[in-house]
Amino acid sequence: QGTRISDDGRWLVYSLVPGEGDSELVVLELQTGKETRYPRGKEAVITPDSLFVIYTILPPKAEVDKAKKEKKKSEEQPKNGLGIINLKTGELVAVDRVKSFKVAEDSGNFVAYLLEAPVVKEAEKDKVAKKEEAQASQEEKKEPGQKPAEKPEEKKADKKKEPGTELVIRQLETGKAVSVQEVSEYAWSKNGRYLAYAVSSKKPEEDGAFIYEPAANKTTTLLKGQGHYVKLAFDEKGQKAAFLSDRDSYQEKVSSYKLYFWEEKMTRAIELAGPKIAGLPANNAPSENRTPSFSKDGSLIYFGYAPVPEPEPEDAPEPVKVDIWSSADPELQPMQKVQADEDKKRNYLAVCHLKTAERAIILLGSPDLPEIRLSDDGQKALGVNSLPYRQLISWDRGYADYYTVEIRTGRRTKILEKFPGPVSFSPGANYLVFYDDVPRAWFTYRLADGKKFALTSKLGVNFFREEWDTPGEPPAYGLVGWTDNDSSVLIYDRYDLWEIKPDGSGARLLTGKFGRENNLVLRYQRLDREEKSISLKKPLLLSAFNDQTKATGFFRLDPAKSQSPSKLIYQDKMLGSLQKAKKAEVYIFTAQTFEEFPDLWLSGPDFANPKKVSQANPQQANYLWGKAELITYLNADGRELQAILIKPENFDHGKKYPLLVYIYEQLSDGLHRYYAPGPGTNINFSRYVSNGYVLLLPDIVYEIGYPGSSALKCVLPAVEKVINLGFIDPARVGIQGHSWGGYQITYLITQTSLFAACEAGASVANMTSAYGGIRWGTGMSRAFQYEKTQSRIGAPLLGRALQFIENSPVFWVERVNTPYLTIHNDEDDAVPWYQGIEFFSAMRRLGKKAWMFNFNGEKHGLRERDNQKYWTVHLDEFFDHYLKGAPAPPWMTQGVPYLERGKRDVSVLFKPEAEKPGT
Repeated sequence: QGTRISDDGRWLVYSLVPGEGDSELVVLELQTGKETRYPRGKEAVITPDSLFVIYTILPPKAEVDKAKKEKKKSEEQPKNGLGIINLKTGELVAVDRVKSFKVAEDSGNFVAYLLEAPVVKEAEKDKVAKKEEAQASQEEKKEPGQKPAEKPEEKKADKKKEPGTELVIRQLETGKAVSVQEVSEYAWSKNGRYLAYAVSSKKPEEDGAFIYEPAANKTTTLLKGQGHYVKLAFDEKGQKAAFLSDRDSYQEKVSSYKLYFWEEKMTRAIELAGPKIAGLPANNAPSENRTPSFSKDGSLIYFGYAPVPEPEPEDAPEPVKVDIWSSADPELQPMQKVQADEDKKRNYLAVCHLKTAERAIILLGSPDLPEIRLSDDGQKALGVNSLPYRQLISWDRGYADYYTVEIRTGRRTKILEKFPGPVSFSPGANYLVFYDDVPRAWFTYRLADGKKFALTSKLGVNFFREEWDTPGEPPAYGLVGWTDNDSSVLIYDRYDLWEIKPDGSGARLLTGKFGRENNLVLRYQRLDREEKSISLKKPLLLSAFNDQTKATGFFRLDPAKSQSPSKLIYQDKMLGSLQKAKKAEVYIFTAQTFEEFPDLWLSGPDFANPKKVSQANPQQANYLWGKAELITYLNADGRELQAILIKPENFDHGKKYPLLVYIYEQLSDGLHRYYAPGPGTNINFSRYVSNGYVLLLPDIVYEIGYPGSSALKCVLPAVEKVINLGFIDPARVGIQGHSWGGYQITYLITQTSLFAACEAGASVANMTSAYGGIRWGTGMSRAFQYEKTQSRIGAPLLGRALQFIENSPVFWVERVNTPYLTIHNDEDDAVPWYQGIEFFSAMRRLGKKAWMFNFNGEKHGLRERDNQKYWTVHLDEFFDHYLKGAPAPPWMTQGVPYLERGKRDVSVLFKPEAEKPGT
C-alpha cells in the first residue's frame, strides 16, 4: 500500500500491511537494490527534492487492542508517531505522539507537524482536584453573613473552544526546529515559503492567525483576539492567504464569521466579507464550512456564505422526537436524516474580485442554485440545480438544470434542463463537454457564443456501453481528456480513442481500429497528476486489456506518426498501478495472477526486461495454491459466455472434487486477480481451492424484467459444463454469494435441486416488500433499484406486480430442497435485514433446513476482524459438512441459545501453528 516513487526516480517507498499485526515501511534504493524496513510505518511521502521520507509510525497493534479492551479514554490510548528518514545518510528521527504532518507541495526544506496534547498524569489530576476542593472548603469556613468577593461581570459565550497543541516546524537538512504553542490548524503555501497557522489558546487574548516564514524565522500576526480562526488557504504562487474568523462576534450566543485576506508586504490581514459588508444578503455571513480558494491568477477569492443561525430561545421546550413524512417532500425523512449534517453545513459560493477598487463581492450560488463548479483557472462558473428533480431519485435517477454563471455579474443562463450529467469544462474553459444518453452521443457547448455541437452521432461507432443490461440508459465509455489549447477532445469508444474537433468539424480515430480488431480495450495512462491537457506531439502511453483472453499490457502510440500502437509489454497477467517518476524515465507497476501476488516491478520507458523489486508474500511458497483458467460455455439462450475455473495446485484429473460456485454478475475479467487468504464475508478463493475445492465463477447476463431466470439460464449451464469435464462429483456442488449474488442464489434454489448446499448472504427474498423499503445507508427509497438499476425489473411494482412476484424467492420457498445458510446483519445499510428474516421464517415454517447469522451492529458486509473470523469458521464448517462429508458441528444440529451466542472461541484456528501446508 501507499506506493511512492521519488521525483528523481532513485527511491521507492511502500508499506506492507498484513491482515493482522503491524505494518512495515519499505524504503528501496532502486539503483543498488538496498532495502531498509521500518516497523509500523505507513502513509509515507517523499519530499519533492527526493532527499527525505516522512511517514506515520503507528502504535503497536497489541497495545491498541489492549487499550480498547480496557476501554481507555481517547487521550489515554496509544497515539501515532512520526518518522523522518534522511535518504542520503540513512538517519532516522522518530517523534512520539504526532497528530498530523504536512510538507509543502513544491518544497522539501521543512516539515511541520502537530503534536498530541501532553498526557495529564493521575497525580497531576489529583493535585488540581485537591486545590479546587481546598478553595471550596475556604468558602465554607467564612463567617455567617460574609459574602464571597464579587467577581467582575463577564460575558458568557455558550461555546467550547478546544485549546490547540504544539506545532513544530523542522528544517529537514539541519534538524533545527521551531515550536509554536496551542496551534489548532496549519497550512503550507505551495512553494513552502510561508506557513499559516491558527492558535486556539487557554488565554483568550492569544488566539489568532499568523504567517510564519521559516527561512527568515519571521512571524506576521494577521489577526488576534478571542475567537476561532479556521480554513487557512494560500493562492497558487504562495503570495496571498485567506482565512475565516468569528473574533468580532465570539461573545455572542451565535457568532458569525468574517473572511480575511493577506498578501505579501501587508502587516496584517484585512476584512473582505462579513455580515455588514455590502454584497452578502441580509443576515448572511461567510461560512466556516468551506475553505476559501483563489483563482489561478490570484485575482479572485471564492468563499462560501450562509444564513447566520438564529439563537435558540432560552425557554424553548425540548423538541418532540418525531419524523413527519410528507408525500410532497423532495427527499424522504431517512434521507434527510442521513444528510442532516451536510444540510446544516450547506453554504453557497460567492466571489470577491480583489483587483476592483471596492473588492466587489458577487453571489454565484444561492438556495435556488446550490452548486457551483469552477473551471481550472477559476475564471468560469457552471451552476447546477437538482432541486426540481430531487423527488425523482426515489424511483428514477438524478437530474439537474445547468447554467453558465458570469463571474463578474452573477448573471445566469440556463443551457441544459433536466439533464442527468455530468458536464465538465475544457482545460482552457472555452467549452463544456457532456454525454447525452438519450441520443447516446457526445456534445460540446461553446461558452463564447452559446453554440452546441454534436461530436459523435455521425461517426458510425457506439460510444455507449454496448453490453449494458440494466433498465437505465447505457453510460458512455468515457472522456479521455482535451488536447493543448482546447484544440480537440479525446473520447473512448469500446476499444479505441478518438480525436474530435470541439465544434464537430472533424474527427479521426487516433488508434485506427487497432483496439477493436485485436479485442484490446485501450485506455490512456495519465502519469502526471498535474496534467491538465494532453499533447499529441509526444507519444502516449496506453494500457491494453484483451476482453477475450484477459491478457493485459502497455502500448505506446505516437499520434504524429502512426495510428498503430506499438507493444511494450503484454502478458497473461493483470498489469496495473502504473507510476512514473516526475523527473526521470523510471516506471513502477504491479503484475498479478491468481497464483502471483501483485508485487512491484521496475522498468524503463521501453518496458524491456522489467525487474521485480518487492517480495511481499514469500510465505505463499509454504502452501498449496491453485490455478485459474478461462472456460467458455453457452447459456440456455445459446449465447456464448465465459467463466473462471479454479483448480487446486495438486489437481488430479482422476479424482472427483467438490465444486463451489461463486456468483455476482460478470466476473471473468478478474481471471488474473490475486486473492490473499483471510477471513471475510464471502468465501476466500485461494483458501478454498487450497483446501481441495474446485471453484467456478460464471458470467451472468440479464434480460430486463427477469433477473432470477436470467441467472438460472447462465449458472446452470456453466455448472453442467464443468460437471461434464469429469472431475466433479455432481452430488457435492455448492454455491455462495452475497448481496446481489445472494439474491440470485435464493432464487436459484427455488428452481433447481442441483446444489447440495448454499450460502446466500444479505439477500433480497421478497421484491414486493423490498421495493418499498429503504436503503438505510443513504436513506433512499429502494424503488430506483428495481426500476432503473441492478434489480432489473424495469418498472414500478404497480406496473408489473406479477414480475415482482415471479422474481421473489419467498413465494416459491416450498420448492426448496437445498440446505440454506445466510448472513444478514441487523444494521445492514443496503438490504434491510427483514428480507433475511422473511425467507428464514418461511423456510422454518415449512420445516426446511436453514440457518441465519446476524452479527449485531454490523452492516452489509463484515468489518470487524473478530466477526470475520467467527463467520469464516462457521461458513467453512457448513460447506465442509455438505460438500466434503465432515461431521455437522453442534451449531448446525443443536442451534445456539441466545444466552450462549458468540461465546465460541475461534481465534485458535487462526494462529500460524494451527495451520499446515495445504490446509
